[in-house]
Amino acid sequence: MTFLEKLRCLFTFGQGVALPLPDIQPNQSPFDLFQQWFDDANKSGILLPEAMSVSTVSDSGQPSSRMVLLKSFNEQGFVFYTNYGSRKHQELQHNDKVALLFHWNVLQRQVRIEGSVEKITPEESTRYFHSRDRGSQIGAWASKQSQKLSHDNTLKEQFEAYQQKFSGQEVPLPEFWGGLRVKPHYMEFWQGRTSRLHDRICFEKSNEGWQQYKIQP
Repeated sequence: MTFLEKLRCLFTFGQGVALPLPDIQPNQSPFDLFQQWFDDANKSGILLPEAMSVSTVSDSGQPSSRMVLLKSFNEQGFVFYTNYGSRKHQELQHNDKVALLFHWNVLQRQVRIEGSVEKITPEESTRYFHSRDRGSQIGAWASKQSQKLSHDNTLKEQFEAYQQKFSGQEVPLPEFWGGLRVKPHYMEFWQGRTSRLHDRICFEKSNEGWQQYKIQP
């Protein structure tokens, strides 16, 4: 982070951003606006601007949230990776509705996304899996995500076992691990302002495409 960026962080923290909103055309894609805001977050020096909250709902109606990393996005949706045995995926199998939240505090910005999920193709998951470092690949095999540990050394022992199993060869993609794509039907861009007069720009998908409107803070 440059000295100027650090000054900006100190100045904008909790104060809102005094700059005007960019011009938003009536037919603008929310994905283009997300790209612009995501680029701004990268330039601001924020640590892990790709971090996002993923919220799911259990059979009993209990919501749960966790932080994951966005790995790619385009007009088809937002992709992250997980163990398919995890709590989040088990809940999404029963209810494919999901909510994402990006919070870039220094910029006083949030992006809320609501939609449904689908698995990406095994080919896409394989490409990403093999782009990870070898330790992370073996770790994906070793961790039975969301399951109870039988004792404190369980995870280490499982890691060492798979490390030995795949010694001298490429680590294959586990069939229980891969990507999920969130296909949005609602996206909201929240810009903090002074006196709590925040901007909220909403995009809602319909048969005619994306409808754009603003709501009160």
